Amino acid sequence: MPATWDDDEQLFAALKEAVREAERVPSAFVQAGRAAYCWRGIDAELAELTFDSAAGADRRPALTRAEPASLRNLTWASSEMTLEVEIDEGTLLGQVVPPRPGEVDLYVSTDLVATRPVDEVGVFVIRPVPGAPFRLHYRSGAGSILTTWIRLP
Repeated sequence: MPATWDDDEQLFAALKEAVREAERVPSAFVQAGRAAYCWRGIDAELAELTFDSAAGADRRPALTRAEPASLRNLTWASSEMTLEVEIDEGTLLGQVVPPRPGEVDLYVSTDLVATRPVDEVGVFVIRPVPGAPFRLHYRSGAGSILTTWIRLP
């Protein structure tokens, strides 16, 4: 039996009601879901920033340059692996040492904003470079590391 106009109107009304119900999700419920999602990387080892080319030996910004260098190098290390990052002209180029494929997540202001593949030699590229504090979470079958937060000038 073919659908009638009344059937279509009833279906449309039911769909509108379903959309309205979805929009009524309490904000506390959404925040709890986001907080729970952040815990999915809890098994990652926290990597410490061990080198920053923009810092002196005392980890404060170096004051010896007449102008800022266009290239910045950062190194985060954990007990199992190292994440080396080079930042130049809007590109964040990374290398996992020892090399292994996987994925790297970019978090900006606690939000996951990008996931990029890490190739078999451990290289990944992220564009553009975040303008706000960020951290990286590298994941592979061999383990994962989570960097400390960093803000670039």
